[in-house]
Amino acid sequence: MPGRSHVPRLNSAAEGRTISRTAGPRRGCGRLTHGGRPEQLKPSITGKAALTIAQCREIHRLAVAGRESTIARDAGGRLAEALLRRSRFAEVAALANATLSLGKDADAFYHLGRSLASTGQSREALAKFQQAWDSHREAGNHAGEASALSGIGLTYNRIGDHRRALMYYEQSLRITREIGDLAGEATVLQNIGLAHKDLGDLRQALAYYEQAYSITQKEGDRAREATILSNIGAAYGGLGDQQKSLGYLHQSLPIRRQVGDRAGEAATLHNIGAAYDNLGDWQQALAHYHEALLIYRDVGDRPGEAAALHGVGLAQNQLGDQQGAMTYYEQALAIAREFEARTIEATTLSDIGQIRFGRGDLAGAKQAIDEALKIVRVIGDRSLEAVLEFNLAALFTHMERRDDAVKTLCRAISLAEQTEHPALADMREFLVRIQQ
Repeated sequence: MPGRSHVPRLNSAAEGRTISRTAGPRRGCGRLTHGGRPEQLKPSITGKAALTIAQCREIHRLAVAGRESTIARDAGGRLAEALLRRSRFAEVAALANATLSLGKDADAFYHLGRSLASTGQSREALAKFQQAWDSHREAGNHAGEASALSGIGLTYNRIGDHRRALMYYEQSLRITREIGDLAGEATVLQNIGLAHKDLGDLRQALAYYEQAYSITQKEGDRAREATILSNIGAAYGGLGDQQKSLGYLHQSLPIRRQVGDRAGEAATLHNIGAAYDNLGDWQQALAHYHEALLIYRDVGDRPGEAAALHGVGLAQNQLGDQQGAMTYYEQALAIAREFEARTIEATTLSDIGQIRFGRGDLAGAKQAIDEALKIVRVIGDRSLEAVLEFNLAALFTHMERRDDAVKTLCRAISLAEQTEHPALADMREFLVRIQQ
């Protein structure tokens, strides 16, 4: 098929923040340290010296055992933020559940939602974010409401409901601006960019990323800076400028490593692999996809694992190992379906169709493409839909269905024009050829 495989670019989700609750003073941990570097967390009112993560974990354990809910919530909230920044999602889930054993707590619900969303457990995450939102509304904590709304939006975006995600983001953005929360505003702007990227509108995504980046530079948040740089790089890659993409991604990667954001590091490595894939350097692509895969498995990010498996399959296929590629695609497809990673599911089906086409299995190729098209038309990814229509048109020409090929290719060209797809020139050239 002439249509280039749609190499998925992974979203790097903007990090949320723990919001101080309005009722009662915080006690327990002061600043946390890790590897000799203090965490930038608000000090507790007790004025304690900086504590290590291990010390704060022990304070939380003792507070839970002694039913000291205020101390447990304070220690748990601070510790959860430090662990989330290092992608230690299983630990955060255990910590939040222990805190919740003492009763409802908005921050613990939020942190549990973050850990569940980050490991692909989207439906469970939505329930926890909803509980966080309800609790913050009851307490009149508008900043907490904004974070919970953003978490709900991010989770809907991950399961492919991008337009619903935007509805929640808009509510969150309004609140952050009303209360003057610049850090929160930058987070939401970044997430709005992700939704537009997943709808295939990369220019709109870049506009939101740039707004978020401007705020982030003023705030000095290195972790968010790395996230935005990675997503800007991914957007340029999707627009076909691989060298510009690599420039941003190589700025992001050392910061990811410096701040200990393992899941973010994997997303950036994956996107570097995608850029090399599009440049035709498949050995480099394979190496970066493999590195991303190991990290995703280590942190428990199953949708990320599916994306990396798909990437390995792509590179294997380009290197001539079709059977190996199919093995990786099948693993990716199973995980994507289990965890509702709809874009990865559709992309993998597309590439399975490519291999079936190469083997002469035209019926099997069409079945895979049709399945993928059903998904992308629901989630609204116009860029991927353009690729699938392009490949379907090529398939129709081999099936000697010229009229169907022309109509399908015209749809592909229209979608490619809307999304500035780099394959647009190839589509137009193909249309001229089949009309002659």
